[in-house]
Amino acid sequence: MKCLVVVAHPVPKSLCHHLCNETVKHLEAKGYEVTLLDLYQQEFEASLSQSERQSYYADQFDQNQVAQRITELKQAESLVLVFPTWWFGFPAILKGWFDRVWAPGHAYDHASDLGAIQPRLDNLKEVKVITTLGSPWWVDTFILWKPVNRVLKIALLGACTKRCKFKMLSLYKSENVTRERVENFINKIKAEF
Repeated sequence: MKCLVVVAHPVPKSLCHHLCNETVKHLEAKGYEVTLLDLYQQEFEASLSQSERQSYYADQFDQNQVAQRITELKQAESLVLVFPTWWFGFPAILKGWFDRVWAPGHAYDHASDLGAIQPRLDNLKEVKVITTLGSPWWVDTFILWKPVNRVLKIALLGACTKRCKFKMLSLYKSENVTRERVENFINKIKAEF
């Protein structure tokens, strides 16, 4: 299975990168054909350009600057996202990847009456998410109702895919995590993924 792994953390020696590396090794051992996209290392431009935005409702989206990234997404059968949750949202660079790469004519089509969009990522069969949060689980769950989970599962995958499996693993209170908790979390990734 072709797997695109997208990691979004600015520090190469971060916990997110460690979790990403362990996940990639695990997926490759299971036979996945992995393509790794490190958004910070690739210096991905998060800002949607004026021409890209103006082409959102045109006959063709202006993909001049993101054609390779769109191709990677469209070829993926499995997508793994690894990122920190900051302020109960995505890092800006990952949000920019969604804005620019999950583009009309590629990830979805606009309805002619501007009604519900139609999914186009038919190749995408599974999305797996690994995120770290500084907060405890109960704040994410009971106070904020898991906003990142809802956006990914309902807004993105619900609009752009059909029958795509979704699994999200969150490492809470990650700012003072012990080595033992990290190893337990990696074991959970291996068991779930």
